[in-house]
Amino acid sequence: MSTFDLDYFSKKLWGGALKDLTLPALLVRQLKRRASEGVLVDAFLGDRSLNGYQTLTMGLLMARWLRTNVPEKRVGIVLPTGMGACLVNLGCVLVGKIPVNLNFTAGRDSNLSCIQKADIKSILTVEPMIERFPDFPWTPQRHDVKRILTGFSKFEKSGAFLLSVLFPVFWILKYLRISGSSAESEAALLFTSGSSGDPKGVVLTDRNILSNVLQIHSALNELELESLLGSLPVFHSFGFTVTLWWPLLGGPKVVTYPSPTETKALAEIIERHQIRLLLSTPTFLRAFVRRASREQLRSLKMVVTGAEKLPIKVLEDFEEKFGTLVCEGYGMTEATPVVSVNLLERDGTAGAQRKIGTVGRPLIGVQVEIRDSFTEQVLNNQSGMIWVKGPNIFSGYLDDLERTQQVLKEGWYKTGDLGSVTEEGFLIVEGRLSRFSKIGGEMVPHGVVEEKIQKVLGISDSELLEIAIAGVLDEKKGEALLILTTREIDIEELRRQLLAEGVPALWIPRRSSRVELIPTLASGKLDLKRLQELASLVSA
Repeated sequence: MSTFDLDYFSKKLWGGALKDLTLPALLVRQLKRRASEGVLVDAFLGDRSLNGYQTLTMGLLMARWLRTNVPEKRVGIVLPTGMGACLVNLGCVLVGKIPVNLNFTAGRDSNLSCIQKADIKSILTVEPMIERFPDFPWTPQRHDVKRILTGFSKFEKSGAFLLSVLFPVFWILKYLRISGSSAESEAALLFTSGSSGDPKGVVLTDRNILSNVLQIHSALNELELESLLGSLPVFHSFGFTVTLWWPLLGGPKVVTYPSPTETKALAEIIERHQIRLLLSTPTFLRAFVRRASREQLRSLKMVVTGAEKLPIKVLEDFEEKFGTLVCEGYGMTEATPVVSVNLLERDGTAGAQRKIGTVGRPLIGVQVEIRDSFTEQVLNNQSGMIWVKGPNIFSGYLDDLERTQQVLKEGWYKTGDLGSVTEEGFLIVEGRLSRFSKIGGEMVPHGVVEEKIQKVLGISDSELLEIAIAGVLDEKKGEALLILTTREIDIEELRRQLLAEGVPALWIPRRSSRVELIPTLASGKLDLKRLQELASLVSA
């Protein structure tokens, strides 16, 4: 669909064309419109809640504090998901500063690289985070968010509240000194997970964020999802856009909790707050199947999963136990992040907009092309490299023109993922190009080989990975497959079983190596960089 279609939804939701809107101005307007309506609930803080006026008031106080105490343009943020992270990010945007949410679960070297690339001098955090992550490369300038938010005087709070309530949007923007902000300037900086290399700084503009929020809202609005669970980290693009900015810009109320891994607590929150929309990953859905009851998740109307491929067994187990349909989506940080998603009918049932085994159709305003991985020619009815274009596609990597030019061409983004498009327009993602090995002139998919091995070995679906395939150098064929596993494997017996299952001989690994743990990221996603390092070490 075209920009015209986005403008239609923009006028319907926000009262104006997308091209005329900026993130800070729209945040002020939307929070004022939702004056007494619940916007944000922090389940970790005893279900403390804020309505539109209260959220805007705290955002204005935070903005003024930042203007006075943090002279730099970019602000480092090391906070778990919750009210504090929401208000700090809101304050940054309202005062024209750039929030940089750092992945505190990544290693020291990775975060040091991010801090240096972004030229971060000040970090906003809380004391428990400093105690929990002593090896994090903390900057000399650290500010305690709890002290800041609880340190405002009654006079300051009253003044900010009156400003929120009595003054029109124009005057509030004048107070914030951001009336001349541009929708095409840098609004936020997110770093990629680094699963396949060093983290890259993804520069997102106002237009990127507003476009993706609008695309998400237009896709899900008819389902009338009054509330969503926000437990994904704000340094993750999904948590940043979908569970932070969407609720503040007119989406459903968000109920936050700082960890997506505490399944028991999350299930209780879903039941207590009658959550309608759950955003998760396959890894975390497995945990719900094992540890939550059907009654606790009864209020859910829709579950959206992404970040990694959704195994059919996970989908079937979840739907059978809870009776709520799971919809797989697709995105990446460079797309702010959502590109496509399977959808349900208005009553929450399956229909023509959901096709299992795909990641759904592209959102409005998003174009998808399948191109040859080497010539970049557009392919029809074939598998190839996925290219994406739309107003939600990022403007480039921070201070990295070379890598930007490698993936951005005439507005099209080269995702690095291989896939195809069905006749009905559903996108199928077959895997990362880096998760294929070229053996004997044939592209062998690591993920498919892993699935075949798990099947013949009878490995049940688990939260902890037991098998991973990596490509290693081979003198004869250039590359060979290596099985990294946490269990003992009889490689010859495995080969016989795989051949009996019809797996091509070329696809069957000849070597395996026992490891203590398969490396993963905080989301449960395979850490490709560490996996390859481990494979190279074992191979050597």
